[in-house]
Amino acid sequence: MIKIGLVQINNSFSGQNYLPYSIACLQSYAEKMVPPGEFSFLPLVYKRIPTFEVVNRMKDADVIGFSTYVWNAQISLEAAKRLKALRPDALIIFGGPHVPDHAESFLRENPFIDLVVHNEGERTFVEILKRLPGRDWSELRGVAFLDANGTFVRGAAVVRMNNLEELPSPFLNGVFDSLIKDNPDEQWIGLWETNRGCPFQCTFCDWGSATAGKVTKFEFDRLTGELSWFGQHDIKYIFVCDANFGIQKRDVEIAQAVAEIRERTGFPHGFSVQNTKNATERAYQTQKILADAKLNKGVALSMQSLDPTTLKNIKRDNISLETYFELARRFTSDNVETYSDLILGLPGETHDSFRNGVDKLIRLGQHNRIQFNNLTILPNAEMGHPAYLEKFEMKTVRSEIINIHGTREELEDDVPEVQDLVYSTYSLPPEEWRKTRIFGWMAAFLHFDKLLQLPLMIACELGGLSYRDVIDAFLEAPKDEYPVIHSVAAFFESEALSMQNGGPEYVYSKEWLGIFWPADEYMFIQLTADKKMQAFYEEASRLLPGMIKQPWPLVEGAVHQAIKLNAALISQPFVRDDITVDTTYNILEFCDGLRKGKPVALVEQPSRVFIERSKSHYDDLLNWCREVVWWGNKKGAYLYVNRVAQVEEQLAGHF
Repeated sequence: MIKIGLVQINNSFSGQNYLPYSIACLQSYAEKMVPPGEFSFLPLVYKRIPTFEVVNRMKDADVIGFSTYVWNAQISLEAAKRLKALRPDALIIFGGPHVPDHAESFLRENPFIDLVVHNEGERTFVEILKRLPGRDWSELRGVAFLDANGTFVRGAAVVRMNNLEELPSPFLNGVFDSLIKDNPDEQWIGLWETNRGCPFQCTFCDWGSATAGKVTKFEFDRLTGELSWFGQHDIKYIFVCDANFGIQKRDVEIAQAVAEIRERTGFPHGFSVQNTKNATERAYQTQKILADAKLNKGVALSMQSLDPTTLKNIKRDNISLETYFELARRFTSDNVETYSDLILGLPGETHDSFRNGVDKLIRLGQHNRIQFNNLTILPNAEMGHPAYLEKFEMKTVRSEIINIHGTREELEDDVPEVQDLVYSTYSLPPEEWRKTRIFGWMAAFLHFDKLLQLPLMIACELGGLSYRDVIDAFLEAPKDEYPVIHSVAAFFESEALSMQNGGPEYVYSKEWLGIFWPADEYMFIQLTADKKMQAFYEEASRLLPGMIKQPWPLVEGAVHQAIKLNAALISQPFVRDDITVDTTYNILEFCDGLRKGKPVALVEQPSRVFIERSKSHYDDLLNWCREVVWWGNKKGAYLYVNRVAQVEEQLAGHF
């Protein structure tokens, strides 16, 4: 009997592992299509373990298949190389999005790989098994290989499944039941498909390349059965692999089904999706259902850029930005938090256009979070083609892949994973890239980490300033006059330069939980640990009010008081006492109105803010790092509990 080993090495998060969906689909389809008794499957390899252990688990296999992407490509290659040396007769197969569409160089650089599989792999995998032991791949679709003479051969494209019911469910046919039973101490994250395909052609993405455009669907009854399986097996988190959740009419029903399973079983706790690009009414409906069921932490609205030239260069100019803005307004009015994604380094984006985009997003009401993602090149994205890179003068540097808030795992016999990070384009040369990267960090530090969000909102909405001008001013603050603010900007500068030289995207701290922090969060912690937060606010109280272009006394006075109030509200460790802050303006009411999309006029209205520090105090710096800076800043845990009471105007100043 021929033994088959399948490997899909996924990262683990907080002790949880992804169910290896891709290779489970291969096994499910093979067990359906190949007569029983001809093949047997070894236990699936599903997480990062020492390379020698991968080899030990696969060394008895006659056929070894690796499902690869950016997070497991290097360890998969190293394990395959060792397996071929140990078992020269074993058939080594590579599939997944990391296999280049143009695979000749890849095969010549890695001669231990016998076959690569392109695109949808289940049918191709079964055809490979049927051609054993003859190993005649000459007429096989969907593969590439080097023949006995060393000639590169690329088969015709595989015909995709039009009816996905042809593919058995690894959830419902017992494949995952066996895996869970054999690993009783593991906690699992579900990977789930409701459809396959993507009609969009974003040049930075390889989704369209991998699925060839047309969207095909799994039957609804199958999906509800799988949801029941998730509930029965206590799967806390589900990551949906669809490229555009909400693109199908039935996605509203799917969201309702997920909410019903959650109501009935308590699972899942979280349900993560990639929203459809052209945000439609269905996108609103599906996300509202998930938010009401507490299945997401907020809705991601990923426009990637607001610059028309950039959007054209990356083939997203057919995706309406206005629909994103309308969705943001609707979600805000429904008290559903949203997050926005921008990619730093896209061709066509300039330092100026990027800053304008950030300013516009904040002015349109995005006060919760903009995630500034660094552009990296994926193997099968159009952006990775040499002609595209040359056209837009894109330069890359290879760096180790680091997960945000990830630990520095030092496994025995591990292989670091790498990425090609873009650090320069025709529109954003190296120095401008650094300035733009630094701008993103400072925007996050001041506004989205909420250190100065209250005074920034007043100064920019009423004081004639733009958010970009304020952020620039903090980046340019002179060292002799503003030493603390300058130190923050200088740190961001050094980190940006480090990235351009191949350094990590995030800042590792052994003493602060032993994880990698975004640079802005790292500096939030640094100022706190060094007891410099008071000095930071003192410097801000000198820098910001002096910038106001419309010296309306109400605005200038409110900015001063808002800095004081923000400083009192920001969570800090080792603080237990409740305090009261009196203001002569309705600062919190004004800022809350902006966040909720329901503007309130700033007026002279004496208010007393009771700040209840005792209800959420931290006597340990590490717990504060974890629960406030890491877990809490997206949901507002940076603020202490507060209650506002209006006081009689004639009593202002007497409390």
